[in-house]
Amino acid sequence: MTADANAAVADAESGDSLRLALAQIHVEAGEVDANVDRALEAVSRAADRGADIVALPELFTVGYFAFDLYARTAEPFAGETFTRLREAAADHGIAVLAGSIVEDLAATETVDTPADEGLANTAALFDADGELQLVYRKHHLFGYESAESQLLVPGDRLETATIGDVTVGVTTCYDLRFPELYRRLVDDGVELILVPSAWPYPRIEHWKTLSRARAIENQAYVATINGAGEFDDATLLGRSSVYDPWGVSLASSGDEPALVTTEIDPGTVAEVREEFPALRDRRL
Repeated sequence: MTADANAAVADAESGDSLRLALAQIHVEAGEVDANVDRALEAVSRAADRGADIVALPELFTVGYFAFDLYARTAEPFAGETFTRLREAAADHGIAVLAGSIVEDLAATETVDTPADEGLANTAALFDADGELQLVYRKHHLFGYESAESQLLVPGDRLETATIGDVTVGVTTCYDLRFPELYRRLVDDGVELILVPSAWPYPRIEHWKTLSRARAIENQAYVATINGAGEFDDATLLGRSSVYDPWGVSLASSGDEPALVTTEIDPGTVAEVREEFPALRDRRL
């Protein structure tokens, strides 16, 4: 554990809470315009409910399981979808995690890319002024009954951002199965980890157990944002959830479209890490 992380555990002070909204929207395969419209409506509803930040699901534009449409619907980072969501963030005064889109790396010119060409599963976090705060490209690409690992380029950067008084990190769906990625975020002082996802039936217990475990072992809030909807070979299980640093479920949904809201308190993270200082006992 780094010196900075030790200092964060020992010395972090309570800050103002953050009102978080998870937008579990209905995702239709290939219906980009309709899906983006739903995302924008969810941003507006979250702002109306007083949320400080709203998070969208993985590949909410095209639908994760619409593999044959990835190339056709891919956009550069500064393309229409992220532009519209950045503008919505500024218009509504709310931070937005633009869950993820299929990014055309060759066409991207505004941010660094992990390769000169190919496609990536890319999320962007915009603050309430519409300013870009972090970019995350999915690191672990799913190969089990999925074409993702053949179609996409993995990400190579792990950034954090501060929204309000909360340090935020992002991972994506399958990343939940790789705990070392979350340890890196903890070393960077993360208090809230947002996980846009497209998790399908029947792996409900994996979804709940892995999400809760990442919260418990890292003594951080973990918020999983899943989609809703059916594809030819899969149905998204929904169940977007927020777990606190003890692993307690604070809020969750069923498998239908929903807007899940709760409070994130950075002071709770500091208190848990001080009361039960497991992170200080790390040997690796």
